[in-house]
Amino acid sequence: MTPEGLRYTKDHEWAKKDGDLVVVGITHYAQDQLGDVVFVDLPDVGRQVSAGDVFGEVESTKSVSELFAPVDGEVVAVNDAVADSPELINSDPYGEGWLIEISVAGEGGDPIGQLMDADAYQALVDAS
Repeated sequence: MTPEGLRYTKDHEWAKKDGDLVVVGITHYAQDQLGDVVFVDLPDVGRQVSAGDVFGEVESTKSVSELFAPVDGEVVAVNDAVADSPELINSDPYGEGWLIEISVAGEGGDPIGQLMDADAYQALVDAS
């Protein structure tokens, strides 16, 4: 159930490197724990974020959860479709339900390399 090829945080965000960009969303496990997502608060394009910083929140019928940036960089895109149709997070968390893109240009190396791989994340979920 945890897709390979993505990296994961202990806070249940996923990250995918796409050139100089990192695409960020929340995991299937996170959306499942939240229940029906009814509102998403995403940052403005141009906002600087640091790994571990809160960049927004997801509100469901059960609770409100903060969203944490997995890497340092600048928000260069937000998924307006999710803002208009938050249920995309429930129906397709790894596809149409992505949240933001962060530019990590100039960092060099692998900006998401320190995050968990699919096996490590699945072990975290299984231990929950």
